[in-house]
Amino acid sequence: MVPGGPVERMIAEMQMIDSEAGQMQNFAGQGSSLDESQLAELNAFYGLDKPVHIAYWEWLQKTLTLDFGESTRYYEPVLDMVVERLPVSAYYGFMTFIIAYLVSIPLGYYKAVKNNSGFDNASSLVVFAGYAIPGYVVGIFLMSIFAFQLEWFPMGGFVSDDFEDMESVWEMTKDVLWHSVLPLFCYIIGDFAVLTVIVKNNLLENISADYIRTAVAKGLPFKKAIRKHAVQNSLIPLASSFGNSLIFFLGGSYLIEVVFNIDGLGLLGYEAVVERDYPVVMAILAINAAMMMVGNILSDICVALVDPRVRFGS
Repeated sequence: MVPGGPVERMIAEMQMIDSEAGQMQNFAGQGSSLDESQLAELNAFYGLDKPVHIAYWEWLQKTLTLDFGESTRYYEPVLDMVVERLPVSAYYGFMTFIIAYLVSIPLGYYKAVKNNSGFDNASSLVVFAGYAIPGYVVGIFLMSIFAFQLEWFPMGGFVSDDFEDMESVWEMTKDVLWHSVLPLFCYIIGDFAVLTVIVKNNLLENISADYIRTAVAKGLPFKKAIRKHAVQNSLIPLASSFGNSLIFFLGGSYLIEVVFNIDGLGLLGYEAVVERDYPVVMAILAINAAMMMVGNILSDICVALVDPRVRFGS
């Protein structure tokens, strides 16, 4: 339903060329240099002359064999384009996943133990601000301050221009990490806020449960009762959303990658949407959907591992 497509984009490019040459014309069937038969050939070439259900069925058959077609913008196999950018998005997804969980679980635990304290109230302001502000907005702010004004970090990109000329692995690692600091902060801030709130709220609920009061009444120290019993039960809701994080391993964030000019799947998907590159858009959506399904299965497995009441085959 979005206006425009590969054919319209091609015609617009031709219109721009003619405009620069001083030969402005009306295209798209209104005085266009392409007649109706040529437009029909282009639509047939891109597969846009078929009904939606037939086109979708043909696309689905090819997708099952990992044939996503060719990009209408670069005229390259879509699968090759995805594989080329996959390591970048996988790197940011993995780092975001690890750091978010390593920070959120201890922070949520400490906020629950120190509920309504000064630390809890102050950290809640940071958590809710992180949840409310979009990551790409934070990215623009961080880039303007720490990259443009202070020049502590690069303006964008995944590595420096002279990355391939670096002699040691340590120099390459430092360069990648140097470029990763600001984007990772933007990736983490949203997940970190949600996970922290989940851990805190569920831990507070378990702390007030009868089994904790019973354990304390029998002589078990309060903090030990929390660590031994309440924490595990509080991780069950966290485990149910564990697999959904898998989508960030591949998809990343469109706008964060655009802001920092990171050549991953997010930037590829954004450019594909803007340029109406249908095969690339459909390929990324299909991959994200597949990762979401795999993630849901992993979530069920994680719940079974954490929750002793759930055991497959019992």
